[in-house]
Amino acid sequence: MSDYIPKIDLSNLIQHGAQSEQSKNTILQIKNASEEVGFFTVTNHGISKNSIATILNTARNFFHLPLEKKITIAPKKWNKNTDTVYRGYFPSEVNGKEGLDIGDPQLTTEMSDLLKKEKFEVNHDFSSIDKKWSNTINNYYDQVFELGINIFKALIFCFTPNIDLAELAFQRPKTLSTLRFNYYPEQDNPVEISSQDGVALGCETHVDSGIMTILYQDKKGGLQVQNRHTLDWHDVPHDPDSFVINSGLALQYLTNGHFKATNHRVLFNKEERISIPFFFEPSYDFNIDPKHLEIIDRPLYEIDTYEEFLTNSLKKFVEYDRP
Repeated sequence: MSDYIPKIDLSNLIQHGAQSEQSKNTILQIKNASEEVGFFTVTNHGISKNSIATILNTARNFFHLPLEKKITIAPKKWNKNTDTVYRGYFPSEVNGKEGLDIGDPQLTTEMSDLLKKEKFEVNHDFSSIDKKWSNTINNYYDQVFELGINIFKALIFCFTPNIDLAELAFQRPKTLSTLRFNYYPEQDNPVEISSQDGVALGCETHVDSGIMTILYQDKKGGLQVQNRHTLDWHDVPHDPDSFVINSGLALQYLTNGHFKATNHRVLFNKEERISIPFFFEPSYDFNIDPKHLEIIDRPLYEIDTYEEFLTNSLKKFVEYDRP
């Protein structure tokens, strides 16, 4: 097991909040991990084992459905009977894995129609898949979103005591946060996505776009993180009681490079497996501006709204390639 990835106990942060004396050491650990590695795992995160088991079973049952059933909640690229273009199911033809992207369940049709923005589409009607889906997804989305808020407040507190920024930046349902189910089917001869350093990859080297990603893996899946100094690769340890947290490019921009997004990749693994990342992304109109954190250094990056930033960032991901 790699000791390169820090393991952080969040119990004090969850119980007492970012501004408490009890959380000082936790915040220091988060700061150090975000500066040096860009990845860490968290325990005592506030999400119950039952919630995790339920969402894993939900994902697993979905991917075992016939393709014609799954396609009914795919975007227009694969399902000509829908007007949805951004989120939904994508088949394994895209990059060797199947996936399902889910937006904020609080977004209503009325708000979507009012905003008239592509990435603010109401989720598909999941009742056609399973009548219990909505409650399961809503509950998990709420819990992992709250975990994101708690960690983001700790990140903010590294720069400024104004942790109210978390509520400003992440106003539901205006955020672009996405819950994803990833499914890697068992394959005797998996299709190679790309190859680097003489190893076959199931997911190419990349950084994530958002503020952070909160990942749950059902088993060790080959996730590796690159040391930005030595360029060596390190395995991310699997712990069924932990979530993996990594900094995204938006956090790098917001902190003016103090916390950097880190290259990561997934090695081929022939076993069937599921991962559930939550891409914690701010409100579409939130400006990615270091001044929010009272950082007065000369800006290293162009300041955009998150919507503009995300539109540019997603161009490198094949699953978001739309005709």
